[in-house]
Amino acid sequence: MQTSFTSAQLRDPDIAEADRILRACVHCGFCTATCPTYTLLGDERDSPRGRIYLIKDMLEKDRPAGATEALHLDRCLSCLSCMTTCPSGVHYMHLVDMARTHVAETFRRPLMDRLVRRMLLLVLPYPARFRAALVLGRLARPFAPLLPGRLAAMLRLAPRRIAPPSPLDLPQTFPAEGTRRMRVALLAGCAQQVLNPAINESSIRLLTRHGCEVVLAPGAGCCGALAHHMGEEEAALTQVKANIEAWSAIEQAGPLDAIVINASGCGTMVKDYGFMLREDAEWGARAARIAALARDVSEVMERLGLHEPGGVPRLKVAYHSACSLQHGQRIEQPPRTLLAAAGFEVREIAEGHLCCGSAGTYNLLQPELAARLQQRKAENIAATGADLVAAGNIGCMVQIAGSIDRPVVHTVELLDWATGGPKPQALEEGA
Repeated sequence: MQTSFTSAQLRDPDIAEADRILRACVHCGFCTATCPTYTLLGDERDSPRGRIYLIKDMLEKDRPAGATEALHLDRCLSCLSCMTTCPSGVHYMHLVDMARTHVAETFRRPLMDRLVRRMLLLVLPYPARFRAALVLGRLARPFAPLLPGRLAAMLRLAPRRIAPPSPLDLPQTFPAEGTRRMRVALLAGCAQQVLNPAINESSIRLLTRHGCEVVLAPGAGCCGALAHHMGEEEAALTQVKANIEAWSAIEQAGPLDAIVINASGCGTMVKDYGFMLREDAEWGARAARIAALARDVSEVMERLGLHEPGGVPRLKVAYHSACSLQHGQRIEQPPRTLLAAAGFEVREIAEGHLCCGSAGTYNLLQPELAARLQQRKAENIAATGADLVAAGNIGCMVQIAGSIDRPVVHTVELLDWATGGPKPQALEEGA
């Protein structure tokens, strides 16, 4: 794709990067075949190629974003399926994130939109606030049909049961069982530890059982993805730097072999820290170091090798490959291999490249489109005949669980159970 940025514009590192990404695009349209929103809407502007044209025009002319750009960029799930499909290596993720920052800085949204987004930024990344909001949401849930779309979607997603805070999510060190093979930091996350604290508990048991010393670092919190994908770059970088500080501090007691992340959306974000701070003289090298250490929990378990499974039932598991894992991190086979090694029968879900509609806050900000993708995913899961669903991302788990009649668990919960841990609570409740 030809571009016409001025030399003055290209002195901005972000514009220079956007120029490089745009020039890689050859207009082939392969991305339209795997884009969920284009599949649903059939509008070129709701395809990666169409959005690229909108972004190019907006950035080249150095003009404020308008309602059209905001609408079609908001409809993008950032599922990154287009990056897996693209034969030219167009880094759409970086381009769309830059465009969203431009939208946030130059476009004034309607009042209700601004209020909802501000509420999400102030609540979701903070476990105590989020827990309080869920308690209120549970009380208000019966009134969901009377409320506007976005507010109703938020209430529908509020869980009926809110687990108490887990003591395992506090900053501390868990010693390895037997000979220590690795020393790792675990990202406890923000929303996940409220929605399903069993995921971190299972991860800690699984990792320590396989020879990992697991450290939860004081000061580590939200990965910054929520703010980043809303274009709120200042807020995102504040959270990013806090994590870099926290993980760098615990390395003073000994080097880390990995920073383990069990929510794949967060993993994609942390692995991009080096790029985000590439021009920062103070933070760039430290960010690159942290990004290089980031690993999905399935990558670490593949390296360690799974202990002999302990005789769990050979359940049929429909494995949902989260977009942030298969497209964002290009990790496809390890979770499947681990589940099979643990004794489960892994079943593939048709249209596995298509997003379930969760996509961070997408199911809250775009509830109608998210619901259509949710229903499509539910039908494909039902067709597998599986006993349960396994996934590696909390957002996907919540989204899928709201549309099917079988348990949804995290992959690590099954691996933990198979190697000596407790049966996942979702399976106990479904027994």
